[in-house]
Amino acid sequence: MDTAPSAPHDSTGGSTTPPSARGRRRVATAAALASAVEWYDYFVFGIAAALVLGDAFFPSGSRAAGVLASFATFAVGFLARPVGGVIAGHLGDRHGRKPMLVLALTVMGLATTAIGLLPPYDTIGLAAPVLLVVLRLVQGIAVGAQWGGAMLMATEYAPEGRRGLYGSLVQLGVPIGVMTANTVFLLAGAVTGERAFGAWGWRIPFLVGVLVLLLARYIHTHVEETPAFRAAERELAAAEQAAGARRSPLGTILRHHLGTVLLAGGSFAVNTATFYILITGVLDYATRSLHMHRTSVLAVSLLVSLTQLALIPAAAALSDRVGRLRVYTAGAVGLLLWAVPMFLLIDTASLLWLAVGTFVGSCFLSIMYGPQAALFAELFTPEMRYTGASLGYQISAVLGGGLAPFVMVLLLEASGTSMAVSGYIMVLSVLALVSIRLLTRRAPKAVTGRPATGPAGGA
Repeated sequence: MDTAPSAPHDSTGGSTTPPSARGRRRVATAAALASAVEWYDYFVFGIAAALVLGDAFFPSGSRAAGVLASFATFAVGFLARPVGGVIAGHLGDRHGRKPMLVLALTVMGLATTAIGLLPPYDTIGLAAPVLLVVLRLVQGIAVGAQWGGAMLMATEYAPEGRRGLYGSLVQLGVPIGVMTANTVFLLAGAVTGERAFGAWGWRIPFLVGVLVLLLARYIHTHVEETPAFRAAERELAAAEQAAGARRSPLGTILRHHLGTVLLAGGSFAVNTATFYILITGVLDYATRSLHMHRTSVLAVSLLVSLTQLALIPAAAALSDRVGRLRVYTAGAVGLLLWAVPMFLLIDTASLLWLAVGTFVGSCFLSIMYGPQAALFAELFTPEMRYTGASLGYQISAVLGGGLAPFVMVLLLEASGTSMAVSGYIMVLSVLALVSIRLLTRRAPKAVTGRPATGPAGGA
């Protein structure tokens, strides 16, 4: 935001003047870029897991066993995400959103670059898969820490009545990250050729991830802390001084709001599961089982992600008018109804029908994903918002996203039909609808109906 030296500052070091329109745009852009580069670093692992990591780090006589091993490593990152969410949430609610976001970006950049430099199994033996798992754990901690910081930087700077739209700018980091990761993989494959790509070309997308460090530096030097955090910090400090004790945001969440956190996670698990099925599970299924060309499937994934750039902010803007949970519910119902037709189309092994099936599924994902940042932020008050929103989001990642490609391969191998994967999506859709129904009873009016017109940073 604008940082004119003459602006008055409060005791936390932030300006007490309301943020300007230019300042809001700067912060929203920085948060969106932070989300995009962080997710890029995270997604290149998923694509590599589907294409090359099994052969490079988990040699086996069975191709399916190698893919399962690489997808298991992929899932490990999701198991670590709640750890990152807890650590960054606790510190972010105590010391600010910006420091945690900068730290998360730095850790992610270093871990992703290290994966790009990691020798394969043939060179260092068992140490290769062990180090790969460790670095994936670090990636998971970093992305678990990042989402809450980027989301709150955007939503807590949002003008009145536009929190959903501002939050969706951070959500756009996911399709931008997917598109960038797919594009870099396509370019790496085109430049190196099939054999060289399997040997070393796949490392290029990981090494590009080091650029995230430049963005971390920019946010550290050019972006201020959010007004909502500064206000909450002053109020909390006064209350704690009167009580003579320092409260723990994590302790407050676990004692009084755990139900809301679990319901938030349950409501979003179907979105994360279906998303990772589409970008990694289907990539493996289409190339290994349906014998479709890798480049063509990656191109379809890239084009489908383009549509999300329009749908995500549109769904978020609609939620600013009619309420978060109404829009959210529509997306969950759509995923429930589309789960079977989607895989019937994919099973044709036609590039056109693959594109149609994944495009419609992506539309329903966007309808849920657009309002999700503002929804999770509005479930909690500012002094516990980083912790609560991050925990809810990362729990959904464990329940859905992390295990989804692994579960998909298991279901396909055990049943021999993709309808088992459709059934998996439908079960998670029902869980989402039940969670949404229960959230409606405990959520503030801002997320159940027309949003309240309170301060931009309030709950």
